[in-house]
Amino acid sequence: MQAGPKPTTVDSLFVLGVRIDAVTFEQVLASIEEFIADGRPHQIVTVNPEFVMAAQSDVEFRHIINSSALALPDGVGVWWASRHLGRPLPDRIPGVDLVERLAALSADRGYRLFFLGAMPDVADEAVEVMRKRYPGMAVAGTCAGSPRREEDAAIVERVRATRPEVLFVAYGAPAQDHWIARNMDRLEVPVCIGVGGSFDYIAGVHPRAPRWMRHLGLEWLHRLITQPRRWRRMMALPRFAWQVLWSRDRG
Repeated sequence: MQAGPKPTTVDSLFVLGVRIDAVTFEQVLASIEEFIADGRPHQIVTVNPEFVMAAQSDVEFRHIINSSALALPDGVGVWWASRHLGRPLPDRIPGVDLVERLAALSADRGYRLFFLGAMPDVADEAVEVMRKRYPGMAVAGTCAGSPRREEDAAIVERVRATRPEVLFVAYGAPAQDHWIARNMDRLEVPVCIGVGGSFDYIAGVHPRAPRWMRHLGLEWLHRLITQPRRWRRMMALPRFAWQVLWSRDRG
């Protein structure tokens, strides 16, 4: 698998060996339109501290991130790390916000979007919510599917038949990113993005943090309160902070 080329104007930094691109939302949207015009498949990943920590032991996952067309800064943890390392990121690009911005762009430009993943019916519910917000949004299709390899061929064929310009994959990391990497060439979709739990938040399955909490970088706390079963996964946050501090101290 070879991801489409990274835009030449994008600067990057590495946090614990994992690439994160220093981009604004406007640059991301402009790059995605370039990818669509190019026509070749491009993989986009949304990097947060859980990604960085998973990539420490999952070498293939780290390679997927580091060779992606765009590795977007998703989460206050990577924003903090960039400042600690003296390379402040200009913007945060949460996956759920990216889905919304691309829905608006679809309504304006006619780009066809495919929604893959989440629990049954959740993608359909998310689409209905966004159709009300962005009349004219072009939907190629939806499918819950599964990241299991034995289902790859059927899902790839289903997506290809609809010829979308953008494919959102909501299987959760790193499963969604591995799935895209191994199927991207067969999909023939210009832009493939792993978006984690974005469909759940848009559909209202899980409440999103209030805007003031997001502004203060406390979305992680809201998730812990509203989804306490995530606590094991969220232990990656203190481990991430410790290792970033340790790596800085070690130079």
